[in-house]
Amino acid sequence: MRDKQRGFSLIELLIVVAIILIIAAIAIPNLLRSRMASNEASAVAALRTMNTASVSYLLSYQSYPPSLASLGPAATPSSTAADLVDTLLGQDPASKSGYLFVYTATGSPSVSSYTIVATPITQGVTGQRGFFTNQSGIIRADISGSATSASTPLS
Repeated sequence: MRDKQRGFSLIELLIVVAIILIIAAIAIPNLLRSRMASNEASAVAALRTMNTASVSYLLSYQSYPPSLASLGPAATPSSTAADLVDTLLGQDPASKSGYLFVYTATGSPSVSSYTIVATPITQGVTGQRGFFTNQSGIIRADISGSATSASTPLS
């Protein structure tokens, strides 16, 4: 008499693999959308941090910073390195969480205004919306990826 072999048949294994592939096909796009949303939230938080740091810089040195590097880390804070942001945001241009931040200062020798534009490094992959802010502190967004002062403010 022959012993019955225990295990799964080929058809059962194929059904399990097909179910796993269907679940993956549903989950992966949701994961990518979630990642883009978290990158966008991180970009907005970074812009808020830069606005706060710029106001602190203004209060300490009587002008806005001439560059993001001026807000960066230092052993002894000064007008060239105020130690108000971390090393990721304290460089020109800064990049964090799939976004590129470009700071532009206006006015010489005393900087009287600034703009910061955050654009996704890869449109549609690292983020969908672009963001803009200036010394007013209002953050604006545009679905096209490049926001300006005319873009819709975030609520």
